[in-house]
Amino acid sequence: MWPTGGHISTELRINDRIRVPEVRLVGPNGETVGIVPTDQALKLAQEADLDLVEIAPQGKPPVCKLMDYGKFKYENAQKAREARRNQTNVIIKEMKLRPKIDQHDYETKKGHVVRFLRAGDKVKITIMFRGREQHRPELGFRLLQKLAEDVSELGFVESSPKQDGRNMVMVLGPHKKKADAKVDMKAEKESRAAERAALEAEERAERDAAHAAGPVAQKKERGRSENLDPEIEA
Repeated sequence: MWPTGGHISTELRINDRIRVPEVRLVGPNGETVGIVPTDQALKLAQEADLDLVEIAPQGKPPVCKLMDYGKFKYENAQKAREARRNQTNVIIKEMKLRPKIDQHDYETKKGHVVRFLRAGDKVKITIMFRGREQHRPELGFRLLQKLAEDVSELGFVESSPKQDGRNMVMVLGPHKKKADAKVDMKAEKESRAAERAALEAEERAERDAAHAAGPVAQKKERGRSENLDPEIEA
């Protein structure tokens, strides 16, 4: 077991191993120190209040570096968390259509596809054929072509239309990555919220102004009507 102060270890924190007589030492800033006895390397680590970390055990002699091992582990953990946070999780949504779908249903289905693509998700479009429709694959192909053209600003054909049993399938991919889509959707949501707040503030100001001016205007109106006596004017 290596001593606790200025211990030697690999990145996997392996401390129990046969001590080698010498190591190729790298300084804390990446500078090359050279080949030194292991005891001397441990002494340098203790004097600098650092750890002696084995970074290339296959070397002859093994390569070790002076570093703050606790800080090293913490920074690596932070990087790993950040990488997981920024990892693109591609979700494949599915939308099913009939080859003879009416215009209203088509617009509804297209709206869902637009929403999926805008969110950064892939969309699997499935055309379901029934009965004699199976002998008219061109109907499904034309429908898929039309849909791809209608949403071309948000997505692209990642997998061309192909027959899958009784169905015809096409996959649309989003132009924007999931992470970028989330940022854009958040910005759009905040913009809508700001516009709504500004509109509500404007309406509130108009109501307050009308409320403040209302009694005065009504009083003036009553004054004019009370003074207009038709018999006096006659």
